[in-house]
Amino acid sequence: MASTIAPRAVLLLEDGTCYYGKAFGKIGTTSGEICFNTGMTGYQEVFTDPSYTGQLLVMNNCYIGNYGVKADEVESDSIKIKGLICKNISHFYSRTLATSSLEQYLLENGLVAIHQVDTRALVIHIRNKGAMNAVISSETDDLSYLQKVLEQTPRMEGLDLASEASTDHAYTLGDPRSGVRIAVIDYGVKRHILQCLVDRGAYLKVFPACVTLQECEDFQPDGYFVSNGPGDPAAMPHVVQLVKQILSTKKPFFGICLGHQLLALANGIPTYKMHHGHRGLNHPVKNLISNRSEITTQNHGFAVDPDALRLSKHMEITHINLNDGSIEGMRMKYQPAFSVQYHPESTPGPHDSRYLFDDFIRQVKMYQNAPVNA
Repeated sequence: MASTIAPRAVLLLEDGTCYYGKAFGKIGTTSGEICFNTGMTGYQEVFTDPSYTGQLLVMNNCYIGNYGVKADEVESDSIKIKGLICKNISHFYSRTLATSSLEQYLLENGLVAIHQVDTRALVIHIRNKGAMNAVISSETDDLSYLQKVLEQTPRMEGLDLASEASTDHAYTLGDPRSGVRIAVIDYGVKRHILQCLVDRGAYLKVFPACVTLQECEDFQPDGYFVSNGPGDPAAMPHVVQLVKQILSTKKPFFGICLGHQLLALANGIPTYKMHHGHRGLNHPVKNLISNRSEITTQNHGFAVDPDALRLSKHMEITHINLNDGSIEGMRMKYQPAFSVQYHPESTPGPHDSRYLFDDFIRQVKMYQNAPVNA
């Protein structure tokens, strides 16, 4: 059982705003870009999402940890966030299938956390002031020292984190006898994205971030999937060049989140840093092709420039965000390549958008059956 007396902890934002609370998890100091997630459930999947690499996460629900931790409810092999900020963290859990408490999980993963913070006020502050770096400490409340830690914390703009989040070796998933072979470029891919492809009969080879086109082509893929991941897509010119090479094969292409942004950059469309990003499992998106809306799971701090996309002769918009009009999906006009900014695997979240995996597999099969000289 957790101690009933927790040491004091402090959260300091780079604009000088300071919050005090209680320590939870590892005693220490950690820093990164602060962001918030509006989801009420799925905290374990969120903490292990590689797209959160380098960030301090505010969970905006009032209570976190009440249903405990279960070993298979993860999107990677460890917690990826740099620190956690909550209103109330439950010391007890009610789910019989859970194997440990949230506090045990944070301690096992060495994560510094602070709770008893007014997260609603904090989220309003971030929404008004925008994304910024912050530091959490449960070992010192010396603000001058913490300010120095902040000054040494790199900004997310210009930061390439995909190589850190990627696998360090290629591996395969699915049935090798499958008639559908997909090359997956891993920049921080979530496990359930891979599972969604495998569930549709695909045989995958997952490649690390440093892969070459020739290595991918040696697998003889029928299509390419470029994954989600952390960091600034504009800081990855070598990856943009790889995406251009992939597109030159004319094989079906599907990108999610970072993969969406890389597809834009490969077509000469810039990306930009958002004011505070989109993170949660209740974001409304409109499909402009079907004219239907979807409730989506999102986690991104960068987006595609809408003005440049509208001027493109090669690309068209397929999805928009109904809250702020930002670009949520696009496709190439003259070849089978498309992408979305949000997460259609939706773990956690509603499954409104999983049809996109079906669309991709359908495109791959059409490519396989197309005449050689088509």
